[in-house]
Amino acid sequence: MTNPHGKRRGTRDMFARDFRKRGMIPLSTYMKTYRIGDIVDIKGCGTVTSGMPYKAYHGKTGRVFNIAKRAVGVIVNKKVRGKILAKRINLRIEHINHSKCRDDFLNRVKKNELVKKEAKASGTFVCTKRAPVNPRTSHTVKGKGIVVEEV
Repeated sequence: MTNPHGKRRGTRDMFARDFRKRGMIPLSTYMKTYRIGDIVDIKGCGTVTSGMPYKAYHGKTGRVFNIAKRAVGVIVNKKVRGKILAKRINLRIEHINHSKCRDDFLNRVKKNELVKKEAKASGTFVCTKRAPVNPRTSHTVKGKGIVVEEV
């Protein structure tokens, strides 16, 4: 038998719900608020077939540009023949989640503001730039009862 050529080809595991997460969709999914400019992750939910993303967009992150009654418009980057195009797609809210990709950045900004405020009060200078971790210092590894072979 030949391979199928449909839109949902190869999505058996992709759009399947997780173990013990099948059945009714939690109401918290519908209670989330999305605003224009929010960063969202696209994850197709197999329970709701309407407003589902095409399989190429599953797992991608985009920015909300439009909000409708039951759906949102998302701008997603897609690679097409070596070019990266900004595609606009409309998805129902069951298929998107708020992205956590900016959480670390926003927490770091808040922490830096507090550190700067304390440094200004004490009159010292604090560098808030991220510095790469230095390589470990040299050391010898010793082993008990291990015979060293020389070649």
